[in-house]
Amino acid sequence: MTARRESLILPNLDRRNFLRLSGGCATLSSASLLSTLVNLKMTNTAVAAGGDLTGYKALVCVFFLGGYDSFNVLTPFEDNEYADYSAARTNLALPKEQLLQVSAANGRRFGIHDAMPEVQQLYQDKKLAFVANVGSLIEPTNAQNYNQVKKPLGLYSHSDLIQHWQTSVPQSRTQVTGWAGRMADILTDSVNQHPSIAMNIALGSLNVFETGRNVVPYVVQNSGATQLFGYGDTGTGMNGMYTRYTDSMLSATYGDLLEKSYAEIRRNSIDAALDFNSATSAVQLNTVFPSSRFGQDMAMIAKTIGARSALGQSRQIFFVGYGGWDHHDEVLNRQAAMLPDVSQGLKSFYDATVELGVDSDVTLFTASDFARTLSSNGNGSDHAWGGNHMVIGGSVSGGDVYGEYPLSLALGNALDRGRGRLIPTTAVDEYAAELSCWFGVPNDGTLEEVLPNIRNFYSSSASAPPVGFLLGGSGGGSGNFQMRAATKGNRDNLPPVRG
Repeated sequence: MTARRESLILPNLDRRNFLRLSGGCATLSSASLLSTLVNLKMTNTAVAAGGDLTGYKALVCVFFLGGYDSFNVLTPFEDNEYADYSAARTNLALPKEQLLQVSAANGRRFGIHDAMPEVQQLYQDKKLAFVANVGSLIEPTNAQNYNQVKKPLGLYSHSDLIQHWQTSVPQSRTQVTGWAGRMADILTDSVNQHPSIAMNIALGSLNVFETGRNVVPYVVQNSGATQLFGYGDTGTGMNGMYTRYTDSMLSATYGDLLEKSYAEIRRNSIDAALDFNSATSAVQLNTVFPSSRFGQDMAMIAKTIGARSALGQSRQIFFVGYGGWDHHDEVLNRQAAMLPDVSQGLKSFYDATVELGVDSDVTLFTASDFARTLSSNGNGSDHAWGGNHMVIGGSVSGGDVYGEYPLSLALGNALDRGRGRLIPTTAVDEYAAELSCWFGVPNDGTLEEVLPNIRNFYSSSASAPPVGFLLGGSGGGSGNFQMRAATKGNRDNLPPVRG
């Protein structure tokens, strides 16, 4: 019966569903082999014509799965603003005397959660910036046009908003490539000399963010790469299903690979893992990382960056998912337990980039499904929309808060869609565009391929970066942007986002 069910299911699988299945229930080694096989023959990609691909650069996405309560990570501190925050949050408000005070460039004061002193230090050292009230949008949205504009499908839904953040196509539930994957499609041939280890590297499992039309992420554990020893299994279990589907996918498009034996295909996966493990194990760091899973994930990313030359990669994108942030109850206690790990892991990672001499070449940014309601449900917070994120690195114009942190978090403010669910004032597209341009994607049709909705928010003739938190990168038209955007002037001739 099992064999019959599999024979009926397999013909209906396509690459999209296989990737989905791989991320959900396949073994890690299955994902690693899939990456090796697909990237072995699917990287005949176009080269970005106008971007700067000299030197080395890396992007690191830390995705807080579950929707982290970011208005308790970065809080108001000015007396009247804190009063509104406290009234809105009631029993979820952090005591003002416990907050770690920082100031934005304009003198406005904010508080950082007291469990994050390392984040405060990075901010004060101008290596960390906050980007306020970021969220998935299709077009500029405010209180006045809310009922006229298109909005992301499945607002406040985990599965939808995770996908929207990673694809930056929030009008679709069927989009199966992420914006980092589309960048890899464009750049791989120019920046990655290893035929079977993708420039996109994931910790733990496949993800949509790093999946392109032609490239899937190379999946590793924080202990290194693994091989698929179940490939070639002709039985009726999971390994047999993967063997049959992989052969079917390759047969349809890349028949030459089928001329190789199972042993040779296994050998490619094993060789890739051996290359990866050999290169990363040769990197010795003095920086001490937390012993937690997140800390060790960040340590593996640092080692992989250190192995960039041995791997033949001048561009790398990393993704690490950090779960457990769906705090419908015990939000204060759970954040107090989890945020120290985040803060320490981020600081160790930045210190490691300094040790490696690449701190100005590596930019780490955070993402999450959504923020959470400002109002309490009694003991926790619920699903919301726009939230606050961190960007870290030597190229970050740190010690400042970018975007538009609301002047008041009082319930019922102009951005509030109920219970403190805030309309985002900075789109994921703007956030992603600044990172993409810094990475080497030019602000022309190439950026539109990476971010299909970007022209709703950022003009191709803009003279300033989309948000302003990075010191350099391919900006409007040509050349590098070196100035920060003090206003939303980067939206030349586009409607304002302000509510």
